[in-house]
Amino acid sequence: METASFLDTPNSPPNLSFAQRGPHTNNFLRSISTKEPPLPEAPCTLPHLTTATSLSVNLHSYSHSQPSTPRLSFTPSNQLDDLQNTYRCIFSVLKKDGQILSVAASGGLVYTGTQGNSIRIWKLPEFTECGQLKTKACMVVALEVLNDRIYAAYSDCKIRVWRRTYEGVIKHIRLATIPKNGSYVRSYITGKDKMMRHVGPISSLAINVSDDILYSASLDKTVKVWRISDFKCIETIQAHPEPVNAIVVAYDGVLYTASDDATVKVWRRNFCSGSRPHSLVVTLPAKYSPVKTLALTLDGGVMYGGCTDGYVHYWLKGSFSGQLQYGGALLGHTHAVMCLASVANYVVSGSADSTCRVWIKEEDGQHTCIAVLQGHRGPIRCVAVFPRYGSEESTDEGCTICTGSLDGVLIVWRVRNTSRIRDSSHSLS
Repeated sequence: METASFLDTPNSPPNLSFAQRGPHTNNFLRSISTKEPPLPEAPCTLPHLTTATSLSVNLHSYSHSQPSTPRLSFTPSNQLDDLQNTYRCIFSVLKKDGQILSVAASGGLVYTGTQGNSIRIWKLPEFTECGQLKTKACMVVALEVLNDRIYAAYSDCKIRVWRRTYEGVIKHIRLATIPKNGSYVRSYITGKDKMMRHVGPISSLAINVSDDILYSASLDKTVKVWRISDFKCIETIQAHPEPVNAIVVAYDGVLYTASDDATVKVWRRNFCSGSRPHSLVVTLPAKYSPVKTLALTLDGGVMYGGCTDGYVHYWLKGSFSGQLQYGGALLGHTHAVMCLASVANYVVSGSADSTCRVWIKEEDGQHTCIAVLQGHRGPIRCVAVFPRYGSEESTDEGCTICTGSLDGVLIVWRVRNTSRIRDSSHSLS
């Protein structure tokens, strides 16, 4: 097992990410890894947390010892106007389902999970509601959609699976509940109940397409491996000493796990290793801050990790060695980064500061913030990004972003890359 090197920086005094900052936090430097000017701190009204919301907050519980969050200086009004002109809200809705906890997009449809017992289905590009998936269980804490299958993790530590069909109209057929109810009885009798199910809330789902397996991460510090053909648990990975908050899988089957232990771990599957085929390749430290969310570019060349200190750290895969090397950090958020999404050269980060930031990865490897999406009144819990209104068109001129917040509002944004438009106009003139 190898531990990757990291920047040697002193640990700052502890500061909870949900805490509102005082006036002494106005003069701070921007990250040297970004090109955008610093922005003013956005106003944030956090929702009142009731008993019903306790689980969703536990999914993003915060360490009592972490670095202080990055702070920002004021931006000239003309620069702020330029950022605001790059985006517009094209759809916004507030249902009676409570907090929006998960979102996934596939096949021209968007699925949103909330505190309630329904998964709402929205049709692109008009974003009209076209159906619901209902169960007796509540709180859809994670969603994963691939091809014609929908995987949803609930607060009861189970995963429900549907198959989407097109028979004149779109229909969803319930396939399975993972683990099966009968598995509980058999496992309890044999004394292996802890091996067949999570004992803590599920935090994230990911699919390994090449091996036809489903991963589920949990606050019980483990990652379980489910065989999709029969929905059986074939392995339990003792992944971290602290809760596992997020997982992603690369196209080559490499698994990445993020945890409250302030690390990202890289795992490979070896079919010759018996009952525990997943082996740890490398551990990537994340500046002493719990990692709450992960995103991976389509080619697996860049991995992003959002932390409770408000930073988005990223690692680059070496062109020759294939090993991940630390690339830098994206500054801008004033509170914990709770969700990330990536498409083409766009990266979108959602935060507890009630804003989303849209970054573009330039050809030289640097990142530029082209938009700060402001409209939510609570922490942004989930985000999905896709090319122009969900089509397969080029993303050169922008992308479409769907954000869900603990304020219960779903917002769809249209973001334009005005820098490229200006560059094109200059080249033509």
